[in-house]
Amino acid sequence: MLIEGRSVDRSKGEALVRSLAIGAVGGLIFQLIGMPLAWMLGPLAANLVVSARGGDVRVPEPLREAFLGVLGLVLGSQVTPQLAERVLDWPISAALLLLGVAASTAAAAAWYRRCGFDSVSAWFASAPGAMTAMILMGEKCGGDPRRIAIAQSLRIVLVIMILPPLFWAYEGGATAQADAVENGFEAAWMLLVLPLLFPLGRWLHLPSHTLLAPLLFAALLSGFDVASLSLPDWGMNVMLWVLGCAIGSRFRGLSSARLGRYLFEAFIATLVALAVLAGFAELIHRLVGVPRDVALLALAPGGIGEMAILAVALDLDPVFVAFHHLLRMVALMLFAPFWARWLQHRG
Repeated sequence: MLIEGRSVDRSKGEALVRSLAIGAVGGLIFQLIGMPLAWMLGPLAANLVVSARGGDVRVPEPLREAFLGVLGLVLGSQVTPQLAERVLDWPISAALLLLGVAASTAAAAAWYRRCGFDSVSAWFASAPGAMTAMILMGEKCGGDPRRIAIAQSLRIVLVIMILPPLFWAYEGGATAQADAVENGFEAAWMLLVLPLLFPLGRWLHLPSHTLLAPLLFAALLSGFDVASLSLPDWGMNVMLWVLGCAIGSRFRGLSSARLGRYLFEAFIATLVALAVLAGFAELIHRLVGVPRDVALLALAPGGIGEMAILAVALDLDPVFVAFHHLLRMVALMLFAPFWARWLQHRG
């Protein structure tokens, strides 16, 4: 048994090294060709290709969660005492967000129905967020958990791949970068608190506790002007590299042909959802005065962790973006059980 355990651990270690090495190659290639967010999109794309071709690449969940915690500290450190003045405008954008989520989910579900999904799978595959909960609820209502999981995962990947180049083109090829500390870390001691924050977040039953517990901790310190964590350029790139590898290596076990079909279905569904949400983002831009790219990222149908990465890396008002994605996730968690009950009753 001990030998088997060591063999499994060695296999996981080799898969991690392979994933990071492949991700490094992808990051360098994307950087050389001038792609925005090269150290996230390059590792993501490279791992996705290798994973789809049967390669054993993976990032262990504890390592992914550790870097999500770092992201939470960076994101929470964006909170400032002046933020309270802007919060008064957010109820308008929050209401438009909820309307946009309902409209985009219905539109994407209609497309998935045309692709042969049953009604339950179509709706839960289209819900933009709270992926684990949507998979479990969809299965409980009689949906296909594998198709829901694949559709949810691919949507997140596609949103990450589509939005940075879109913003880059919108800004004329000059993508904003988050401010960095040139001489090194600032308030790096906050990283040492992460092992205490994770179990605290789990005990408090926070959704995405590995991201939100550090975020709330850093927001409290930064909001009272006690401490704020900043990363140098290389620190940001390392974080993006590992998280990009983690996202891209999710698709082990899918044949290339099946992945291609699922990608096409998810690509159309993602474009439909983005088109609907872009209309609501334009309303937020006009009514609240938020820049168009910030409003679209706040409404984009990606996961809260992934959208927070984009917001921090592109310096697109990370706190505004994170607030709206957290609100969407909470709203889905509250509303989905009632929707699931209605689908069960209708079934």
